[in-house]
Amino acid sequence: MTTMLGPSVALRRGRDLVSPELFERLAAFCADEYGYERSTADHVMDQAIAFVYVLGSEKAYDLAPSQQVDPGWHTFMLHTQEYADWCQAQFGFFVHHAPNSKVRTRPLMVSTADRIKAAGFAVDTKLWGTAAECNQSACCGDGPCC
Repeated sequence: MTTMLGPSVALRRGRDLVSPELFERLAAFCADEYGYERSTADHVMDQAIAFVYVLGSEKAYDLAPSQQVDPGWHTFMLHTQEYADWCQAQFGFFVHHAPNSKVRTRPLMVSTADRIKAAGFAVDTKLWGTAAECNQSACCGDGPCC
């Protein structure tokens, strides 16, 4: 029996929702401000932009960023004019950041990552604390494996 695989579908990237120049500035700021290696800052910003896109487009205020992704959202918001313009263009309203870091749980991080993936975005599971090699008892989105 032959199994036919469907055509591969390229996953979206958060970074593609902003101009390359803006992404470069955001990632450089994130690396400098939060002490990330540049390659890590690129991943953090990509995931943060995808997260905010899902949050805004679904009005999914039950979602939360992981501890590793949250600095990317902060970085974007600190570029206030660009963030406000982007939110207006994408959603027609400003997506506010209402901190809820106290409710970060592994199930919430899994749900958040799943919803980002369902929206067609590539998900970096290590940044969400949902990677298979994570130690479940130590990793709820804030653990050392994330």
